[in-house]
Amino acid sequence: MIKVASYNIHKGVGLDRRRNPDRIVEVLREIDADIITLQEADLRFGDREAVLPLHLLAEHSDWQPVQFGMRARSLGWHGNAMLIRKSAQLIDCEAIHLPSLEPRGSVMADVRTAIGIVRVVGMHLDLSGLWRRRQAAAIMAHVDSCTHRHPAVLMGDLNEWTVAAGCLKDFARDYAVAATGPSFHSRRPVGRLDRIMASRELRIVDCGVHRTAAARKASDHLPIWAMLDLI
Repeated sequence: MIKVASYNIHKGVGLDRRRNPDRIVEVLREIDADIITLQEADLRFGDREAVLPLHLLAEHSDWQPVQFGMRARSLGWHGNAMLIRKSAQLIDCEAIHLPSLEPRGSVMADVRTAIGIVRVVGMHLDLSGLWRRRQAAAIMAHVDSCTHRHPAVLMGDLNEWTVAAGCLKDFARDYAVAATGPSFHSRRPVGRLDRIMASRELRIVDCGVHRTAAARKASDHLPIWAMLDLI
């Protein structure tokens, strides 16, 4: 099995309104997932500098960022980033451009794991329901158009409050949605904005929300995780 996780790190700003990348890394170490997608991983203005310094990940974690090469000082693309084990083999990666009113994007990587090559997509969808559905359609079309097919995991902050409608209904036609539970707001979680979705070749063995004292302080979202295996 492999463990995957998704975490909106709120640009590293915790509930005390302080930016503290070390707290984020502490939470990531608690989760200890093989592949992690991050949202709001870059600062919004200027050079879009990464919230998590590369030396912090290199010296104090077991992960390496997937280098999408979109901006020199960014960790990902439009705030979407992906971390994989330092021992993992990255097969391919690319950024996905999404239709949007405001800057939005997605990232995709093929990673060799203990269960074989897995295609992983990280996303942070629009606040508008109409644009969320368009973005979901663009992501699924992009995955389907790839020359090589692999079991796929789609993860991120969908900004979808409804349980079985909107973009979630669209994704559910081809992907199983993990029942991770509410992850927003971290102080009192009521919204299931963060989601993990697996293609039909994968089995969701277990899943949940990472609820620890550190996670409740580090961001306004709690991380979500899932254990996956091949069917």
